[in-house]
Amino acid sequence: MHKLLSLYGRLTTILASHLPKGLVLLVTRVALAGIFWRSGRTKIEEGTALSVSDNAIFLFEYEYTGLPLPPDIAAPMATYAEHVFPVLLVVGLFTRFSALILLSMTMVIQVFVYPEAWWNTHIAWAALAGVLITNGGGMLSLDYQFAAARATDSGPQEDLG
Repeated sequence: MHKLLSLYGRLTTILASHLPKGLVLLVTRVALAGIFWRSGRTKIEEGTALSVSDNAIFLFEYEYTGLPLPPDIAAPMATYAEHVFPVLLVVGLFTRFSALILLSMTMVIQVFVYPEAWWNTHIAWAALAGVLITNGGGMLSLDYQFAAARATDSGPQEDLG
């Protein structure tokens, strides 16, 4: 039993180290980014980079009627947010802030658009965002690299994630 506990202890130490945690946080960043990026792409006029489609405005006007913003403001805001913050997440820049924005969007969708979707969809989005808000981007992120560079310039820092 002692050998098994010792083996388990070594395994958990390895898995909790920077590289495995960084890989998990990278996958988490990409997963959350992918959800919102794909949604954002459905709101873009075909053949353009970031022109909000008439269909997107129609959806905000007639399907997402509970939103507290007018459709001509909400549609572009959502569309641009679903493009900017996923890109920031993938590269790991302003990870906590980006995840917080996407968590806020999730809660707006939950409360005002699809209140029945908590258990089958939104709880997973919220969990992904929560992991990133509490842990940061990990060692495979620009946040970490910038923090490491600052630590080199000004002495050691506790949390580089």
